[in-house]
Amino acid sequence: MANAALLGADQRKSFAADWIDRNTERLSAFNTEIWNYAEPAWREYRSAAAYSKLLSAEGFAVETGSGGMPTAFAAHWGSGGPVLGSFAEYDAVPGNSQAVVPYRAPRPGLHPWAAGHTDPHSSLGTAALTGILAAKATCEHFGLPASLRFMGEPAEKMCGSKPVHAAKGYLDGADAYVVYHPHRTNTVASATQCGAYWSAVFTFECLEPEHWIDRSLLPSNLSHADARCPGALDALCLMYTSTKYTKEAMFPHTGTWTLNEFVLAAGDATSDNLPPRFAQIQYAARAPSLAIVSRIFDVLETNARSAAAATGCRAARRWVTKTRVGLPNQVMSDLAFANMRLFGPPSFPAAAVEFGRKIQANLGLSPMERPFASENETLTDPAQYEAALRNVLPPWQSQFTSDDYVEYTWHAPTVRIFTMRPALRPPGAGYAYPAWATNALGGLSAAIDPGMFLAAKTIAATLLDLATRPDLVGAAKAEFFDRTGGGVGGDRWVAPLLARDFVPPIDLRWPEYIRTERSEEWWLPTPNA
Repeated sequence: MANAALLGADQRKSFAADWIDRNTERLSAFNTEIWNYAEPAWREYRSAAAYSKLLSAEGFAVETGSGGMPTAFAAHWGSGGPVLGSFAEYDAVPGNSQAVVPYRAPRPGLHPWAAGHTDPHSSLGTAALTGILAAKATCEHFGLPASLRFMGEPAEKMCGSKPVHAAKGYLDGADAYVVYHPHRTNTVASATQCGAYWSAVFTFECLEPEHWIDRSLLPSNLSHADARCPGALDALCLMYTSTKYTKEAMFPHTGTWTLNEFVLAAGDATSDNLPPRFAQIQYAARAPSLAIVSRIFDVLETNARSAAAATGCRAARRWVTKTRVGLPNQVMSDLAFANMRLFGPPSFPAAAVEFGRKIQANLGLSPMERPFASENETLTDPAQYEAALRNVLPPWQSQFTSDDYVEYTWHAPTVRIFTMRPALRPPGAGYAYPAWATNALGGLSAAIDPGMFLAAKTIAATLLDLATRPDLVGAAKAEFFDRTGGGVGGDRWVAPLLARDFVPPIDLRWPEYIRTERSEEWWLPTPNA
């Protein structure tokens, strides 16, 4: 076995690593397939189908459309032993279309602001898939009892599916989860986990515009001279501006929290004297605690009611998602990083180096002999990573930014692994490469594969440790029990924030590709220039 010397006497980990090496070409191609689909949140139909087909061919039982989400899935393999799991993400981000070329170029034939992979979730899902498949092949080869669970999680960019799967019971009954995200560094998350992400859509409807004006003041019915009821578009704009003015009323500007908005629908093409009847705006907040994010949405709901009252409208709120905050597990973190150290840091082949140098040249920079950031090609000790993170946070803040993997942390001991996504070395302090450069590198196999397959090997090795060492599972569960005050249902355990009968917001007007009589198109008209 090629990995035997690296891994010493551990034949199971050597087998898993060799399995990954033997399957690199086909799984790299699978990653490219998902990257090319570039399907945005809640609309990842081809991506989810590709995962389901591959997992079924590998012997997994696959439930498609899990949790009432057409682009989600729940896959299971094996019986007996510990229940171990991971997940794939595969949504892309509108406004980030980019071809795999060393210059700014949206993918040909599409709207320039169509979707593209940024993190990229294409490699996130492929790495976790590869790790699960390698663990499964190893369990089969050595006759190890284990039950493997692999979830398909759409709409991560709006933290969409994982709270739904959690609320509907899909995350229950596991012994441990090993999850992954591309990152600038090669490390694992430890004490500081992600915070909460809540999002809701506020709808304004102008139901009775004829009641806006006192008809007794008019000599006759002069419809084109009436004072038009402001309507739904005005309500949306009022909420938008009043929210900008009232951000300080949500929470003082200390720590790290953010609030952003997205207009889903704004008015209608209508007669000039008739008010727009319908408008929707989405708000999304990231906060380090549930109390802070709850306060933010209290103010948002007040603003919505006020805007509706001022414009002759009715306001309604519909939740898109609500996540909890992350729960650390040091036993799991130590185990995963020990496995990452077995394989060592990734390195870039010549094709990736040359591509990076071309990007630098096209940006007017002097191409560097080593164009990639040093963190890409080294391992960062989790304690060092944690110290750097804490350095920018106030002492009271125990969570930072947000991601919906946190849902898994409340159902079983969970570790979050990071391996590098390619990032170019800046020529000096303060320089930021444009987003297209990073997006292009994410689609280049030579650049993305080294970090992706390091993650896969780390995931597989960690799953195998958990499958064969009850002491590790016991220690991780003891820590989970302590942090939750008694495990699932304990006095410090936080239950899913969505109801079990929650209806996923798949019907809303999210950006997507559409097929018309003309062609397949992005949902926005392609501009002339």
